[in-house]
Amino acid sequence: MEGLKMADTELMVYIHPSKCGNEFSAVCRELSSLLFQYDETLDGVLLAFDFTMKSKGAKVLAGLNPYFGVKVESKLLLFNPKPNSRVEGKIVKISPESVHVIVLGFSAAIITDVDIREEFKYTMRNGEGCFVSTSHKRHVLKVGTMLRLQVQSFDEEVMHIAGSLLPVDTGCVKWLEKQSEEALRSVDLEDHKRRKIT
Repeated sequence: MEGLKMADTELMVYIHPSKCGNEFSAVCRELSSLLFQYDETLDGVLLAFDFTMKSKGAKVLAGLNPYFGVKVESKLLLFNPKPNSRVEGKIVKISPESVHVIVLGFSAAIITDVDIREEFKYTMRNGEGCFVSTSHKRHVLKVGTMLRLQVQSFDEEVMHIAGSLLPVDTGCVKWLEKQSEEALRSVDLEDHKRRKIT
């Protein structure tokens, strides 16, 4: 999935003197406070981290409330989907006007009817609303479906994605992967036939 990136960074983490007895735990607590929030310095939403203390000693910072600055080397997993990138999420609600998706369990995405390609038509199946492709009857978008969508914009403050299903490489992830496998098989068969002839 696009929008996820790993970053190797050196950070200076500031901890209160009362926490200097266990620097590792204090640094872990400070980094944990950044989880699932957009950070401009990191240019993304921090999803996970791993770190090692760079030095044993901490630098005392002068001021009214002196803090310790601890240098750490860290690996960070960040989420920052850019416009036109593809992300995947689970459909949680469908109406004739929109599809609502949860991406990575914390970011909401919405695709409005103007951003759903014309081949998808809203219908009721077994008492539930869904979008069914008129070109491929097995390509169905319903609640619980894993969906690949194109990012139009990402609001960092509320973690909200405005998405689109207009590109042909968007839709039900399972169906798209099956189509991709079948296309590869047919290319392999044609290649095999050509080799036999020559």
